[in-house]
Amino acid sequence: MLAAHKLLLLHILASLGPIDGSKIINGSIAPEHSLPYMVSVQSVDDHINGHICGGFLVSEDFVLTAAHCDNKIEQVAVGINNLNDNNRKLMDVEGRYKHPSYSSVGHGYDIMLLKLSSKVKLDKAVQTIPLATSETSGGQRCHVAGWGRTEKIYKSDDLRVVDVSILDLEECRKIWGRLPDKVICAGGYETRKGFCQGDSGGPLVCDGEAVGVVSFNRYQICEYPDKPNVYTDVYEHLAWIQKTIKSYS
Repeated sequence: MLAAHKLLLLHILASLGPIDGSKIINGSIAPEHSLPYMVSVQSVDDHINGHICGGFLVSEDFVLTAAHCDNKIEQVAVGINNLNDNNRKLMDVEGRYKHPSYSSVGHGYDIMLLKLSSKVKLDKAVQTIPLATSETSGGQRCHVAGWGRTEKIYKSDDLRVVDVSILDLEECRKIWGRLPDKVICAGGYETRKGFCQGDSGGPLVCDGEAVGVVSFNRYQICEYPDKPNVYTDVYEHLAWIQKTIKSYS
């Protein structure tokens, strides 16, 4: 019962993130067009109005993000480093497809595809990113990116990026005590680098491939975390991703 309560609390707190905007801990502003696959997942609801989660282009008309980001999503912004860029391209979302096994963050399968109403035009500012072709390994150096506040700035609209290392999954399970299946751990443990609430849906990128989707951390502890950050494992969901894109293309 106690474990179930903790997972429920974890889900509630993690779900608050997309409302607050994003927060990369101890990262730096990404150079212009250095991460052209990054997408701002947005709502135009009166109570939200704007960026709610990260995401990334996996084809000209599909964005991958986290399932728990499904909060009145209506559009995505592509080709931007700053959320207020007047040259941002806004694309309507016509379909949202969560993994059929998703029920809550604490139970895994926290992954969702967004179908855009039309194909984006690829250029230096807008590109797709390849998906993982193999499993990750402990110690691998990667990076995660997102928009918004840092520990020193409450809110910044600039895209920020930070390097993190993959933690061996069995070691991560020992630290957490319990984890969903098909996840990756990276950053946020014995380091002051990682993601925080609101970076949800963004990609963990290793060697130019998207290997994970930002899912959750421990409650709202970001600057001094005692648990690793957790991502949905893209490689473990490749079959579902490919089948879904084919079905709705």
